Amino acid sequence: MTAPRYRRRKEDRPQEITAAALDAFAEKGYAATRVEEVAKRAGVSKGLLYLYFKTKEELFKAVVKSVVIRRVDALIDTVETTELSSEEFVRGPLLSFMKKVPASPVAVVVRLLLAEGRKHPDLADYYYDNVVSKGLAAMHRVLTRGVERGEFRQCAATEQPHLLVAPVMLSIVWGIVFAGKALDTDALIETQIDMLLANIRA
Repeated sequence: MTAPRYRRRKEDRPQEITAAALDAFAEKGYAATRVEEVAKRAGVSKGLLYLYFKTKEELFKAVVKSVVIRRVDALIDTVETTELSSEEFVRGPLLSFMKKVPASPVAVVVRLLLAEGRKHPDLADYYYDNVVSKGLAAMHRVLTRGVERGEFRQCAATEQPHLLVAPVMLSIVWGIVFAGKALDTDALIETQIDMLLANIRA
């Protein structure tokens, strides 16, 4: 009998369960994934899983916290503490962050929401409130700070932080619709950043 993939210390169990849930959601989707299957993948009983997560919705939210929110929170902290100019920040930490997203677990969560968000609006709202709105606010802060410092000119583009994340979303959607068709996501993201900065630079 094959040993469970996730078997470590007791305090690691929540992380092991969320890792197993992410694998199951990625393979089968949110609606089709059964809690029993997640428990089996995690090497725990269904009852033990329910001690940590009362519902499948709580489990999904835990996955979002584990693989998305912690990354976004780290980026937001960097926005607030950086000594870089706004353009240096966009070309440095922000660009590096965005390049990693299309091939990361973050993209798995986004794909799930694109496929099933309309059927599960509470999950979509949770993601928007805890990830999208916070991320956009942080990027808006970067652009606004650039205007305040005289790096960027005030214009419609500096009020649209969505332009920064647009190529990331396109990369994820491309992977869903045109799986196997080549797309240089790094070049796409870099080009979008170059065009945006050229447009707003003072």
